Parts: sequence; structure tokens; C-alpha cells
Amino acid sequence: MKKEDFPIWFGQLTDEHWSIVLKNSVCLDYNKNEIVCKQGAFATNVYFVVSGMLKVYKEYKGENLIMSFVRKGEVFGLSSIYNNATNLFSVASITPTTVFSVNINVIKNQIREYPDFAEKSIIQLNKEYADTIERIVSLTQKQLNGRMADAILHFARNIYGSDEFNMQITRRDMADFCGMSTESAIRILKELHNDKIISLEGKNVKIINKQQLESLSEFG
Repeated sequence: MKKEDFPIWFGQLTDEHWSIVLKNSVCLDYNKNEIVCKQGAFATNVYFVVSGMLKVYKEYKGENLIMSFVRKGEVFGLSSIYNNATNLFSVASITPTTVFSVNINVIKNQIREYPDFAEKSIIQLNKEYADTIERIVSLTQKQLNGRMADAILHFARNIYGSDEFNMQITRRDMADFCGMSTESAIRILKELHNDKIISLEGKNVKIINKQQLESLSEFG
């Protein structure tokens, strides 16, 4: 990998320090539905997504709650750096994925030595915290329809950047993201389709009535 592939994170490093990063990192390829890191295991690396899409989820009593999705150019694993050296979440690939895995101690050194890198890390952690708060509000204060509306708008705004997209996740993943059963997720998606709020053809989603979807999100 080249430093130019990670300008946001490593662009300010000298060639010498970049060489240290390379010596303590590896580029890994994952097939669809492979585990990248496991909740509770020792946190040994921070990961930068080169290509593909992954889900970050919390495991509890045999159930999963998806906290977020990460894509090309994004990072995961920072939240585990100072958390008793264990992973807070599990991460698995949704599509064929390539990640740049860097030894966690090297990342800690960059945080100590480079203010720009430390600032970017704080910004990332702040974003994760803010997103978690929004997820808590959605899951605890909204009915099922409101949670599904939140999820669809999240995909449109933050993941695909379009009101029409191919939703690469499964119905089970959508249910785990919304904190409901798979059956409920399928039912609500069908209702939104029948009410002509969205168009749903297989995994292809198109928002038809955005105002009504946003209303469901706000008051659901």
C-alpha cells in the first residue's frame, strides 16, 4: 500500500515513519460474511477499509445489534485502543472486502507523536459517539416504523448518497440494525412499498415519498 492511499490518516507522516507503519501492517482480503475481528478478543489492530463494506455489531445473548456500517476510506477499531485491550464490537464483511490492518501500538505512537493524527482520531471517535447517541434514541424512543424510516434515510444520506440504491445487506442485517425481528423488518418494508413511500424490488430501494418517510422518522 502507498501513503497516498490514506492521505487523511497518514499523509503527514515522514517516509521514515510511514516505513514503520508498513512494517507493522498487512493488507487482508475477506470474502462475504467473514469475521474480521471478534467482540471480547484482544484488540491488536486498527483497520482501514480499502474496498468493500462491513458491519460493526454488538453481540448479546445470542442476538446481534448492528451499530454501524463502514466502507472504503473509513476506519474501525479506534474505540478499542484504550479499552482494556479488548474489542468492544465484532466486525464482519458484507461484501468482498479489503482492509489495511495496522498494529495497535503503532497507532498509539502516531497519536502521541502527531497532533494531526491525534485530532483525526478524536474526530472519528466523536463521530462514533454521536452516531451511537442517535442510534440509542431511535431504538428506545421510536416505534418500529420510525426505526425503519431512520434506517432507510441513513442508507440514502450517509452510505449511498442517493435516494435510489442497491441495499447490499440482508433483511436480517436490516432487522439487526433496527432492533427488531426479521419478520417485522420484512413486514414493514412491504408496508412502506405498498403505501408507495418506497419502491422495493429485491434489494433495489427507491425513496418515492421522502417527506412522508422523514415524517415517519421524526414522529415514529
